[in-house]
Amino acid sequence: MAETATSPPKRASAPARVAARYIGLDIHKAYFVATGVNAQKEIVFGPQRVTNAELDEWVKKHLNNDDAVVLEMTTNTYLFYDLLAPLVHSVTVVHPPHVALITRAQVKTDRKAAMGLAQLHAAGLLVGIWIPPQSVREMRALIAQRYKMVRLCTLAKNRLSNVLHRHNFEKPPGSQPFHLKHKDWWMNLPVKGVEKINLECDWEMVEFAERMKKRCEQEITKAAASDPRAPLLVQLPGLSVIGSVTVLAAIGDIKRFPDADHLVGYAGLGARVHISGEMHQTGRITKAGRKDLRYIMVEAANHAARVHPKWKALFKKLEVRLGRSKALVAIARRMLVVIWHLLTDEAADKFSDPHQVACAMYAFFYKVGARNMPAGLKALLYVRQQLDRLGLDCEAIRWGRKRYKIPPTSNSKATSPASPSPPQMQATTITV
Repeated sequence: MAETATSPPKRASAPARVAARYIGLDIHKAYFVATGVNAQKEIVFGPQRVTNAELDEWVKKHLNNDDAVVLEMTTNTYLFYDLLAPLVHSVTVVHPPHVALITRAQVKTDRKAAMGLAQLHAAGLLVGIWIPPQSVREMRALIAQRYKMVRLCTLAKNRLSNVLHRHNFEKPPGSQPFHLKHKDWWMNLPVKGVEKINLECDWEMVEFAERMKKRCEQEITKAAASDPRAPLLVQLPGLSVIGSVTVLAAIGDIKRFPDADHLVGYAGLGARVHISGEMHQTGRITKAGRKDLRYIMVEAANHAARVHPKWKALFKKLEVRLGRSKALVAIARRMLVVIWHLLTDEAADKFSDPHQVACAMYAFFYKVGARNMPAGLKALLYVRQQLDRLGLDCEAIRWGRKRYKIPPTSNSKATSPASPSPPQMQATTITV
């Protein structure tokens, strides 16, 4: 659009500030090695070997806001990044497989690795990875801790089950053999010696893991209650509160993915491709991405292929040609594409059933807990708010043997000034 006489002239954007030095850091557990080069890739600083305990003092003494720092992703990367980012020109974090020229060198030392990073960065050959904000890091750590507790509990339960198999013992009554009420039954099993000690240790491990898992889940549900994106995901089959937060923590900001294909590649669910000359080959999925995101999507696909009409029909069609495992991976990939659209457009899935979505929102409210929701907000009013947000309508939901009436929308006749306002904060329960 051309400028008019009355429109203010556009100011030319200031040129990007160019770094004077490019500093490569080769980080280890106890120390790091730093080497700096100029734009001509000539060494102008270091190499210096510094202990990690001296990092703060070393940065203030030797670096300035004209230095572009590059380092590999490792254990201490976040510590270095948070300290360096406000003080230098830029901090670039690279994925180790992306610098194979350094990691696979025939002669590799700390000094050569630091110099190689600095020279590649000066040449503009390194692409940095996304550094998540502190809140995303904490949620990822919390989800990883919960997963560790789940694995620990599963291992202990398997060892306890092996005791029953070795001695041909009957399982405790009921559908939950490892429930706390059966603890005395397990402790009174006729085993002796080391096996008795192992049994007691495994049972205590189950109790510990269950307690820690519950503690992690309490914090995860609090995060789900405060994140408006979580209800968008629970409308998909197979994604619970824990699964939704896992996906959100792995993705971060959805705006950093320009399209759904980039998100699929980030999860490692895209196929390998090799095109050269007249050769065009595709292979298995790359698995080069977030393992937790890929795992949770395959779990969701497994559930969706059993219960949801759309995904169930697609799974039957793909299973004939690809087999069960590959068909589930294909569904997981397509569900991830749906997630990209849900988070980008903040809309409902076009294949969703309004009643199913309403039930999912109702379950989400009670799973998260009313105490974590805004004060005074009731479950059915929350369901109505989420349905209006997604552009769906449902008058009532069936939950078990009961039918709950959902409050009408604010623009309906029931809430018009001519008619009395309905009691939105209370549920109408009808036994059927």
